[in-house]
Amino acid sequence: MTKLTLSKISILFIFLVHITTNNIFSQQKTNVVIVISDDQGYGDIAALGNPYLHTPNLDKLHDKSTCFTNFHVSPTCSPTRGALLTGHYSNRTGAWHTIAGRSIMYADEVTMADIFKSNGYATGLFGKWHLGDNYPYRPQDRGFEEVITHGGGGVQQQSDYWDNDYFDDTYLKNGKPTKFEGYCTDIWFDNAKKFMLDKQKAGKPFLCYISTNAAHSPLFVADKYTQRYKDNPKIPNAAFYGMIENIDENIGKLKDFLTSNHLEENTLLIFLTDNGGADGMSFKNGELVKGYNAGMSGRKGSPLEGGHRVPLFMQYKGGQLKKVNEIEALTAHIDLLPTLIDLLHLKKPKSAHFDGVSLIPLLNGNQKNFENRIIVTDSQREEVAQKWQMSATMMGDWRLIDGDKLYNINSDPAQKTNVATQFPEIKQQLRTGYDTWWKSLQPALKKTAYIPICSKESPKTTLFIHDAHPDDEKQEMPWNQILQREGVVYNGYHTIEILEDATYTFALARWPEEIPAKITEGITKREAIPNTTVFEFPAAAALPIVNAGILIGNQQKELKVDATMKKASISIKLKKGKYKFKSWFETIDGKQFNANYVYVTKQ
Repeated sequence: MTKLTLSKISILFIFLVHITTNNIFSQQKTNVVIVISDDQGYGDIAALGNPYLHTPNLDKLHDKSTCFTNFHVSPTCSPTRGALLTGHYSNRTGAWHTIAGRSIMYADEVTMADIFKSNGYATGLFGKWHLGDNYPYRPQDRGFEEVITHGGGGVQQQSDYWDNDYFDDTYLKNGKPTKFEGYCTDIWFDNAKKFMLDKQKAGKPFLCYISTNAAHSPLFVADKYTQRYKDNPKIPNAAFYGMIENIDENIGKLKDFLTSNHLEENTLLIFLTDNGGADGMSFKNGELVKGYNAGMSGRKGSPLEGGHRVPLFMQYKGGQLKKVNEIEALTAHIDLLPTLIDLLHLKKPKSAHFDGVSLIPLLNGNQKNFENRIIVTDSQREEVAQKWQMSATMMGDWRLIDGDKLYNINSDPAQKTNVATQFPEIKQQLRTGYDTWWKSLQPALKKTAYIPICSKESPKTTLFIHDAHPDDEKQEMPWNQILQREGVVYNGYHTIEILEDATYTFALARWPEEIPAKITEGITKREAIPNTTVFEFPAAAALPIVNAGILIGNQQKELKVDATMKKASISIKLKKGKYKFKSWFETIDGKQFNANYVYVTKQ
């Protein structure tokens, strides 16, 4: 056979592979199930090398999936979710932090759920959202038709239902507080399966987004999941591994459900995690001393590889999307939405443009356009995003950290040796790529998400301190309920939008409506839960609060507080417009701090 003939055959083969991959889903609308776990890193799966973890179901999924081994997300929660659901860099979506008003995704972003819904899909979210708790930023406002979620960025965070502890909690079902029985991760998966079964019976394709709050802290799980880990001195936190073992158990049940209900043959199943591992490893002086991190430095929040490289498994009809198990090209969370649009032949809005790209060429074995591609990830835990802040600018095996240090992860996977002086041209190429990226973000970075007050869709508005922008970024925020109990206070402001001229009542509270405590009162401790890792919640002290006040624009009003008040209610006439809103309590010694909750109604 001649070389020319062989060449023609090779070209024909590549062409046929492309046709096969690009049309694999074309016969009918394919269901999509996305499972994203929290704080589980690349090294927190046995199949990826972890010698301690027991994850047989994730291992099976890995072995029978197309796996992206150089896949990157943002180093923390909200930013990854904003990027994943829009195909835009997190800084462009407005969700570049996890609290303080900068975890809210801009209302003009078009989401994955919006696009699937407009293409005739039923859409459901089960678990963590973390992109806004008020209209129009809630998941039910962003394309998801069926929603069961907790508040804020995790169960037991400040905007979550009071004293939720992962067991038998109250969650928001389509916006209404609803009591559930069982463990949080089990609840997300079980209700997702009910949703899928209902849509199958109705003959409607679905997008099912299962977003676990596990294995995020607090590390609460039944003791039975920690038994194999608790006495191993090489494991830094048995509860963290136990939470992942429970996730793995639910993955197995999900796979069995898809198979037994004949959904597997027409369902694309995707598994990934939201950032680097949080509690599965310990470092001392930059060296791993406990746990496992797949040979990488860095953990959640870090610009080093361990902070943002995560697993991505894609499985269709119980198998791989292509014959080769692993794809090593540099890819990221921003690529998933354009890939799904391409794979499933979805129509997208004409206005939709993505930072990410379709990964179909990689599924077809073509890496040509990916070799010199530059991707940036960063951790902007700031009110105002800062250039080069905690950033990794990536191209192939190169990593430029904070615009200064250069590493090659092929020869130096632990990123120990800075080679910037040996490869100045690579450093400059990456700096130029970052500059282009940073310049493109400027319009988005200058925006702010405003919370509409008393809209038709949400007549009563709750302002959580979780979403207050800081007066001083160095202060600690009571972003979870333990910190509230410990008496951590905060000074900041909310950005709000008054939709019409009217009189509004702002009811300031220290404690949420679901408990009877008054403003000045403390609250009793919450007992630990037997046979779980749920610890005792501390008692909260009484505070000698004597005054309350609000400032909106140039209008300020104050009110005397007495011991009988659960809320301090202040009414004020306001004109339509956008404002900074500040609330405060004042103690007898003159100390001022924000109300933890402000409930707003329109007269």
